Amino acid sequence: MGVIDIHIHIQPWWQLKPAVLDRMREGREDFDDLMAIMKDPERLIRLLDSAGVEKAGLINYVSPDIMGFTDEVNSFIIDYTKGRRDRFIPFGSIHPRYSKNTREEMDQLIQKMGIQGIKIHPPHQLFYPNDYQNGMTALEIIYQKAEASGIPVMFHTGTSIFPGARTKYGDPIYIDDVAIDFPKLAIILAHGGRPFWMETSFFLVRRHPNVYMDISGIPPKKLLQYFPRLEEIAHKTLFGTDWPGPMIKSIKDNIEAFKGLPLSEEAKKKILRETALKIFS
Repeated sequence: MGVIDIHIHIQPWWQLKPAVLDRMREGREDFDDLMAIMKDPERLIRLLDSAGVEKAGLINYVSPDIMGFTDEVNSFIIDYTKGRRDRFIPFGSIHPRYSKNTREEMDQLIQKMGIQGIKIHPPHQLFYPNDYQNGMTALEIIYQKAEASGIPVMFHTGTSIFPGARTKYGDPIYIDDVAIDFPKLAIILAHGGRPFWMETSFFLVRRHPNVYMDISGIPPKKLLQYFPRLEEIAHKTLFGTDWPGPMIKSIKDNIEAFKGLPLSEEAKKKILRETALKIFS
């Protein structure tokens, strides 16, 4: 059984602001190798093969003011995944505070470019997920277009360590409104609200039929401490590593640690592969 890692960061790191790049480089002897992987998908495929990963979600989002990423991340990830969609799921982004024609931009992303997921990163994009209620029309259009096209939206939930990031926007409770107002939109809570809002994330996954979560960025050895009832929501939980983010050294080690958890084999199958297949069919 191949694993689907729904959350790895393959991005144009050469766009990163110097302070962010320094944080990415910190404590990593393999930094040059990582930069090479960002430019060469075949290197990534070899890495995934060695880790037993069948398919990976490649996360990209627009954050010019905090991270340095411009909307060029979308063309970057489409080029990176060209001819390799059997191995990659490309995530793209529109920043609602900078978008000039959100309807056209979403149509371009979904219909012409073939983006398969939208990433929203509130702590790095500096808005609440329900700010369409406060006049952010572009955000509402993003959700409407994604819902109509059957494209899932992944939200970063929880903290961020990067300079300028504002943690208050990472509280998943604001996604409760999104789930209600867009009931056919598949929503993924990335990181399960780590570490402050795990209970909120668990509640939202159980409450709303259209809300899922991934477990990326959570050390597997602590997963059942944070989610002691994880077995109950295995059918709505996706495996992810957040590699090569800070402190995430190895996809393979992360997978092996997860497989060693005292969960049923059925729950492990759902989390490692089957839930993702249900959403990204």
